[in-house]
Amino acid sequence: MEFLISIIDLFLHLDDHLHKIILEYGTWTYAILFLIIFAETGLVVAPFLPGDSLLFVAGTFAASGSLEIGWLLSLLIIAAILGDALNYAIGKKIGTSVFDKPSRFFKRRYLDKTHQFYEKYGGKTIVIARFVPIIRTFAPFLAGVGNMGYFRFFSYNVIGAILWVLLCTLTGYFFGNLPIVKDNFGLVIIAIIVISVLPALIEVIKLRSQKLSNQPNKN
Repeated sequence: MEFLISIIDLFLHLDDHLHKIILEYGTWTYAILFLIIFAETGLVVAPFLPGDSLLFVAGTFAASGSLEIGWLLSLLIIAAILGDALNYAIGKKIGTSVFDKPSRFFKRRYLDKTHQFYEKYGGKTIVIARFVPIIRTFAPFLAGVGNMGYFRFFSYNVIGAILWVLLCTLTGYFFGNLPIVKDNFGLVIIAIIVISVLPALIEVIKLRSQKLSNQPNKN
């Protein structure tokens, strides 16, 4: 429970936490942001780390001059590409056996949801999943498990990373410091999270509806 509370606090007060990091670590903030994005995309044990919301908040600080937007975009795109590449390699190496045992992090349902995305979108899942929390972390892993060709994976990886980082960060850069956004920052972060998970929820609802409709009528 304490872990969940700390994660919720991290998301809702992400601007305060990042502000403290900038004040305390200065230019090392870029390295910290790099590592967070790399871990969130590259390690299947870290789907709880902030992704979309962190990029948005980082963009707002870049707009205020606390971070340099060129360096920020370049480093975070590289972090996202390398993270997915590592995740692909891990999936190719160890497969899905790690999900067969009860675990706090390796939850089978996360893998199943990602597999559902693959069934519908194929290789483009690597790009689409960038904008969906949790699935973003497991998509490259599953690509490795499924032996997707590396050149094909790498192409989707680069395209997805560029689109994801640019869209989320520049949205924060251009709109994050508007008075209505700054005055309701917690609500904006919640909205970003809800919008991010909405595609996954819609897919789950559709699949469940299809299963129910395909069940034989016992009457």
